[in-house]
Amino acid sequence: MRLRDIPVTAWIGVIGILIAFICAIFAPWIAPYGETEVVGNVWQPADAQYFFGLDNLGRDILSRLIYGTRTTLFVALAATIISFSLGIILSFTAAVSHGLIDTVFSRFNDLMMSIPTLIFALVVLAVLPQNLIVLILVMAILDSTRVYRLGRAVALDVAVMEFVEAAKLRGEGRIWIIFREILPNTLSPLLAEFGLRFAFSILFLSTLSFLGLGIQPPSADWGGMVKDNKDGIIFGISAALVPGSAIAALAICVNLVVDWLLKRTSSLKGGRGDA
Repeated sequence: MRLRDIPVTAWIGVIGILIAFICAIFAPWIAPYGETEVVGNVWQPADAQYFFGLDNLGRDILSRLIYGTRTTLFVALAATIISFSLGIILSFTAAVSHGLIDTVFSRFNDLMMSIPTLIFALVVLAVLPQNLIVLILVMAILDSTRVYRLGRAVALDVAVMEFVEAAKLRGEGRIWIIFREILPNTLSPLLAEFGLRFAFSILFLSTLSFLGLGIQPPSADWGGMVKDNKDGIIFGISAALVPGSAIAALAICVNLVVDWLLKRTSSLKGGRGDA
């Protein structure tokens, strides 16, 4: 693959994601003010000093947006990695094992997917202590059900191929077959799904924070910033639109990259078929 073969839309997505991660990593050096520092009047409009204006407590929106990038990306990425690890291991194990293990895992996954995700998360987070670890684990477990469904589907397609049967005849164990035979041959759709799950985690975290069960004040995150400044919309103040636009922009950037990955995967399959 050559860089010039990557479409403009994918480059836009990659650049947007890189900007977000740069802001997250270097937030203390990029942000003009502290994360919780009060620097002026409530909902002061944007000017040369405050690029996006001030929020409901007089804090710089740009600074909190940059710090919020760190929190939002960290929680969403951690939840996505955990959900993928859990979902892929369980789904591949079920696909290789068949029988009772496959039935138990699949029926339990169906049961979890039948419960509305947001309602389930709200109930669990309302009961458990509100901290980052609990939040990440709840998001990861709920999202792993979607990963399991895809992982099992792609693993079943690969598990019946000749090279997998040959590995079984050689006496290779399940762990070998999963990580050396099935996983390398399913990476393309799984990478695309990882991007989609990451975008969903960003939106889901923002929703939970907006409802008061996500990132807790005074820590900044984009969903919480929308919640803090939503009342300003009534008075024509756009403070809530800035973090809302950041959520939408990052989700679009991730989806642009995922869309390119899916198209590239499809073209590769078509090329193999023609050959």
